[in-house]
Amino acid sequence: MIEQRQLSHLSFRQRALVAVTLFGMFFGAGNLIFPVHLGQLAGRNLFPATVGFVITAVGIPILGVAAIGNTHSDGLQALASKVGRRYSYIFTCLLYLTIGPCFAIPRCATTSFTTGIAPMLGTQISERFALFLFSAIFFALVLFFSLKPGNITLWIGKIINPLFLFFLAILIFSALLHPSTSIFAAIPDASYENGAFFHALSEGYGTMDAIAGLAFGIVVINVIRQMGVKKDEIIAKEVLHSGILAGLLMALIYMLTILIGAQSLGLFAISENGGIALSQISSHYLGKAGMLILAVTITFACLKTSLGLVTSCSETFEKMFPNRLSYTAWAVVFTAFSFFISNMGLSTIIRYSVPVLMLIYPPAITLILLALFGKHFEHSQNVYLWVTVFTWSASLFDFFKALPEQLQMALHLDLAVEFAERFLPFFDLNLGWIVPAFIGLIVGLMVQKKEAVVNVGMNF
Repeated sequence: MIEQRQLSHLSFRQRALVAVTLFGMFFGAGNLIFPVHLGQLAGRNLFPATVGFVITAVGIPILGVAAIGNTHSDGLQALASKVGRRYSYIFTCLLYLTIGPCFAIPRCATTSFTTGIAPMLGTQISERFALFLFSAIFFALVLFFSLKPGNITLWIGKIINPLFLFFLAILIFSALLHPSTSIFAAIPDASYENGAFFHALSEGYGTMDAIAGLAFGIVVINVIRQMGVKKDEIIAKEVLHSGILAGLLMALIYMLTILIGAQSLGLFAISENGGIALSQISSHYLGKAGMLILAVTITFACLKTSLGLVTSCSETFEKMFPNRLSYTAWAVVFTAFSFFISNMGLSTIIRYSVPVLMLIYPPAITLILLALFGKHFEHSQNVYLWVTVFTWSASLFDFFKALPEQLQMALHLDLAVEFAERFLPFFDLNLGWIVPAFIGLIVGLMVQKKEAVVNVGMNF
């Protein structure tokens, strides 16, 4: 057997291939609904909003992939174990359930339906019943191909994704060449009149790509290893280089879709969600034929994403709990649960996902940052633990604030929100976790230093 030659670095072509792979994992049709809707909300304030959105929807996800490579971790659970063994199980389960059957997988089906099927429905059939039928067929296909993986995912990746990007490019250029209004005349929503940058930061949470980046990191690392790079230090650098290339492509698409969303205010009112907005814009510029083609490609793109998520979630849970359920059983459970959630509708899924994302994003961000800069404190568990404890404590208040007001009042959480508004700096900007996380860092460093002194004393 001929041993594969070890490389000191990847060629630009290889980096581009890894970047395209990473882009394909991150970018699905669901990633369009948030920037389009953001453009409608931001109006003429789209420039600061775009910067804020790109930071959380592109920058942090790429750093998440880099964090796995930088710590030489064998996936998310290994990285989270730096906080604690039990925590690694809890956080990994919570993250995979969020990007899996609770929100992201059902959102794939409802995005396809809202964008492609709902606009073509007549008055003969109710939208709720049509969603039920569509999601039943959608998840039947997801389950079939996830249980019998074959060339379907490769075929969709090579054919459907390029088609999807091709028709998206036609839509974007059509909108840019024939703008319905000047962006400077686009009146922003009241929530984006002031502080558009900070509002867009939390809007970027909706893509779920930052927490997905923690799950995708090991996949990218394995791809680079298969190309011949074996040293962990070089792999970490190549992950970052390829991530930057993928991030630039994602940022470009986000900027253009935010722009067409803002320009659409000359034609339509602000939509309930980005799926409706994308459908309206497609219908206006591409007509019924173009809209149908776009709907088909979006459906297959979402199908591909759902297949990948069901497969990765099932494999992860089978690995974490080897004596419980088989891969097949996990796949059936996750697909059935996703089908149930999808019938709540796109707007409902987005609305209920926001509080959960406000809860888990801050601990995910701090875990990423600690992993990237861990060499400065020797990846001490004390630092990981205290930063995580303080961050979770603060993010609970963000979770409370994002819940529906009726639920806040019923559970008397409005008092906790009022407390946070008074005493947590930057809480009104959805960044109330920053100061507590910094305090946790100081406490962790102090505990680490104290233990180091004690250990030195014991050696004498």
